[in-house]
Amino acid sequence: MSLDKSIEAVLFYKAGPMKRPVLAKLLGIDENSLDQALAALAERLRQGATTLVSTEDEVTLAVASKYDGLIEDIRKDELRRDIGKAGAETLAIVLYRSPVTRAEIDRVRGVNSSYILRALETRGLVERRQGKRQGEYVPTTELMRHLGIAEKTEMPEYANVMNALEAFERSVKDEATNS
Repeated sequence: MSLDKSIEAVLFYKAGPMKRPVLAKLLGIDENSLDQALAALAERLRQGATTLVSTEDEVTLAVASKYDGLIEDIRKDELRRDIGKAGAETLAIVLYRSPVTRAEIDRVRGVNSSYILRALETRGLVERRQGKRQGEYVPTTELMRHLGIAEKTEMPEYANVMNALEAFERSVKDEATNS
């Protein structure tokens, strides 16, 4: 398995920027090896639909600019659609549990939530920010304003929902421990 392809897989899985030192440590390589592998990945991607975006301290994958028109058309189509059950479920988790990582959302829902989170971000309902943990999702102030609440504790049945989520997480943890 080549290093540049390993980096591509990790960046695709993370679906967001990664700090260079974190990526190097994850792959067990030094910064120089990382730079060489990133250069190889950037060159390999140059003719494709994705590109490597790189700053001094972070790297991420993105859609190549030549596909901006296509992506904009898809984004507009997504904005016209209802968020659906999966979107409402994910939005509720973000509203009640924020800040929350994608991994935590996936654990509660039992499925990968990357697509749904991207759709919610596109609509301006949630935002991804760098907090204590990488890639925490929080509701936007526009969403809170639309719901007529100033803070998440004003959500309907907040205490009951939080108790149910905590009980669910304890049961999942106990199940994993007993396995």
